[in-house]
Amino acid sequence: MATPTPPPLPPAPSPLSGTAAEQTVSCFRRLFGTTFKVGLIGLLTLILLIPLAKIESLLHERLERRNAAVAEITATWGRAQELVGPVLVVPYRKQVKVVRQELVAGVRQNIEALETVTAQACFLPADLAVAGTLAPERRYRGIYEAVVYRGDLTLSGHFTKPDFTEWKVAAADVLWEDATITLAITDLRGIQEELTLKLGDRTLPLLPGCRLAGFGSGVSARLGKEAGAAERLPFELALSLNGSSGIRVAPLGQRTEAKLQSPWPDPSFTGAFLPATRTVSAKGFEAAWQVFHYGRAFPQQWNDESRPDRDLLKQSLFGVELISPVDHYRLVERAIKYGILFVVLAFTAFFLFEVLTKRRIHPFQYTLVGVALCLFYLALLALSEVVGFGPAYLAGAAVATLLVGFYCAGFLGGAGRGLLVSAGLAAVYGFLYIVLMLQDYSLVAGTVGLFAVLFLLMLATRRVDWYARDQEKG
Repeated sequence: MATPTPPPLPPAPSPLSGTAAEQTVSCFRRLFGTTFKVGLIGLLTLILLIPLAKIESLLHERLERRNAAVAEITATWGRAQELVGPVLVVPYRKQVKVVRQELVAGVRQNIEALETVTAQACFLPADLAVAGTLAPERRYRGIYEAVVYRGDLTLSGHFTKPDFTEWKVAAADVLWEDATITLAITDLRGIQEELTLKLGDRTLPLLPGCRLAGFGSGVSARLGKEAGAAERLPFELALSLNGSSGIRVAPLGQRTEAKLQSPWPDPSFTGAFLPATRTVSAKGFEAAWQVFHYGRAFPQQWNDESRPDRDLLKQSLFGVELISPVDHYRLVERAIKYGILFVVLAFTAFFLFEVLTKRRIHPFQYTLVGVALCLFYLALLALSEVVGFGPAYLAGAAVATLLVGFYCAGFLGGAGRGLLVSAGLAAVYGFLYIVLMLQDYSLVAGTVGLFAVLFLLMLATRRVDWYARDQEKG
């Protein structure tokens, strides 16, 4: 009798198929669902740093192009001007020891000898007064703007008779016929008329060429022998020149007074000395300086051996810059630095909406909202070059707010919720604008705002049971 064949055994269930796989996924969602969603949102936030970095790179490229355009304007109009002078330069003869090789009895020997050479002594004015007016103008190259000015200045004061006893120079060795008064000017292209120097009762022409060591650009006037007989040399120079950005002067007098005024409402007083008095209003500014020679690092007179370094003279310069009150590139750059904060706030609001309403939002929807927020900064950069920062910010914020609100109304379940998102985003844009305009107190205002947002998040989520939420999803 044949033995019956037993029926085949059913296949063992796979641990990842059917009910077991579902249980595994359910367990994962129950334990780590919220954590996984938060991590995914964080990853999307980091990815959105890439377009923000690209926009910032574009900003720097446009800034370089603006700087190149401004450099072209100032190259033809006149650069920022620096005035060092006038300085009385008097050459004199002196004897120095030199070593020469000579043949003595057929043997080459080093022989010391005295040789007469010409040296140069510089004398600064006993007092110096600078008074002038700066008339600002705006010049354009395409869409780029540069601030330039026309300056009308008067330099006056007097020199006392030079004293050479410090260097033991005899009166016969002083070459008064070659004495000059020199003035260093940064950019002679800004000079718009012939310059003359009124010295006592004489009027002397000023010719190109600076006799002050270390300064390559300037003007000089030859004095003649008459200067050596005068105990006091009063001078006056009317100077009309073009420049850009600002102007600075050197305090060469034992007492230096300077008075500058301009209708420009946004001056920046720079250099080694601040004004003793100043008045700044919407109609312009007036500033006055009083500087004594004790506050500088160079003497009242020197020769070739004791000549101060050029940098010492430049470190003592003081003056004013005509700055633009709002540099939209700088403001856009500061706004971009808040870009990631905008994305975090928006994503946090959407995640909070998911938690409180149990309505799920897809990562793709998060991504599109983040891209819209990034495009705001591109619009801000593009429009600010044409219409200025304020109108550009308003237009960019309005477009971004309406776009995000319209999109959110579709996936959040109603126009009311879309309007709520738009209102919140508009409030954040408004707060950011205030922070950008505050400048000096922007850090304080930003910190207070972040604490307020954190408080609202804590208030909204203080009663959320995160473990129970994950179990409900499982």
